[in-house]
Amino acid sequence: MAQRPNMLWLSCEDMSPHLGCYGDSTVPTPNLDRLAREGVRFTNAFCTAGVCAPSRNAIITGMYQTATGGHNMRTLANTFPEKTGLPRAYSIVPPPAVRAFPEYLRANGYYCTNNEKTDYQFDAPPTVWDETSPRAHWKNRADGQPFFAVFNNIVTHESQVWARAKLPLRVSPDRIQIPAYYPDTKTVRQDMARHFSNIADMDSWVGTMLKELEENGLLANTIIFFWSDHGDGLPFVKRELYDRGLRVPLLVRFPNRKNAGTTRSDLVSMIDLAPTVLTLAGLPTPKQMQGQALFAKNGGTSGNPPRRYVFAARDRMDTEYDRVRAVHDGRYEYIRNFLPEKPLYQDLDYRKQQPMMAELLRLRDEGRLNTVQMQWFRPTKPAEELYDLKTDPYQLHNLAADAAFAPQLKRLQQAFAQWQHTVPDFGAIPEKELIRQWWHGADKPPITADPTLARVNGRLQIQCPTEGASIGYRIGNETTGWRVYTGPFVVAPATKISCLAQRIGYQKSNEVVATL
Repeated sequence: MAQRPNMLWLSCEDMSPHLGCYGDSTVPTPNLDRLAREGVRFTNAFCTAGVCAPSRNAIITGMYQTATGGHNMRTLANTFPEKTGLPRAYSIVPPPAVRAFPEYLRANGYYCTNNEKTDYQFDAPPTVWDETSPRAHWKNRADGQPFFAVFNNIVTHESQVWARAKLPLRVSPDRIQIPAYYPDTKTVRQDMARHFSNIADMDSWVGTMLKELEENGLLANTIIFFWSDHGDGLPFVKRELYDRGLRVPLLVRFPNRKNAGTTRSDLVSMIDLAPTVLTLAGLPTPKQMQGQALFAKNGGTSGNPPRRYVFAARDRMDTEYDRVRAVHDGRYEYIRNFLPEKPLYQDLDYRKQQPMMAELLRLRDEGRLNTVQMQWFRPTKPAEELYDLKTDPYQLHNLAADAAFAPQLKRLQQAFAQWQHTVPDFGAIPEKELIRQWWHGADKPPITADPTLARVNGRLQIQCPTEGASIGYRIGNETTGWRVYTGPFVVAPATKISCLAQRIGYQKSNEVVATL
């Protein structure tokens, strides 16, 4: 059997494609530019939400967050029950077939680690990772074992604009290009310069990771992915469904620099990452996944038809409810606002910690923002929006009512209707009702049934009555990690077996120990 490739994910947060390899020279990004030179650069990659947890839910499942119930931001940590009336924290309950995709890799011999962010809208069952912690690393695998390792860098996150405010800048605020929807002020320039400086710091981290991979002698058999979970962590970018909130960098480097220097302009959704990794590992794409592989197993063309459209969604953000959907074809974007009576701007305490956000609100209240800068703060929004990114990159001119663009509007409306018809959208169900359905009317999540063990025809069989439960087991005196149960296996008589089960969103079963 041919040696299976290792795979390394280097992910960052809250960053649009502000890299030299994408034509942005605001700050130097030599390490990511190297990845682009030695790999494949995607110019039309889009996330499915302009905010982290729903986006990461889609990435880890290979499905739209609206189809798993992971669409509201957020469900774990704090749902702001004082205003929403929700449980303070809850794990979503996706359809029973849904899995976090590393579980498939582990079931087929891969060592899977995550260092360390999850933010999937659910607590990952113990079968998903060999290790997820600040210490998780490919170095901890068995000799010769292929790995899938995730390292996530937070330095570009929205919060780091204010958390790192006093650190030296790596670009002068005078060099920053200010988009039309911001006023040109000292505070805006300072915060944007901080954000770009954080990008430069993140690039240095990428260089460190690449050096470590090379020093470990692994560059020749490791496929490297770099991506961001959504657009810039700046006002009127993050959390929005405009192009600037959804378009992300995506770079893939193959061993021996296969496909080096390639640029791909085909439409890519971040739900495509999961089936891509599985395909490169030689595994099939599970039927429930809505993404499609970007490459064949050997790194060549996947054979999948190119996407005509990518889709995105926005629902509750912290305390504020909305329901917005978007369709993008690479040039035109259609946005459907289900609650047009609500303002576009959401008054969220979290982002008010960013100095430029506080300044925007002050200038708004003082009447010192111009018409363009006030668009975010309109009291209502149109039911439909249509933009031509080629002529209007900041999406300031809504073309939905322009007869000259009626054909584009109709085409994207039809694409949206087809998506809604073929892909379930749990956003149509009020969040409280959705939780009630998941929890069967109780005030806490269901408990996964205890697994049962039996010897059948000389092989050990483990079963769990709970539909959709993943089963983990240990043999003998193993105390760390849970192997993924995939079917009956041979084990010596009188062997101690420990096992447990968990369906995503349910509480874990009891640990069952038996000697068979």
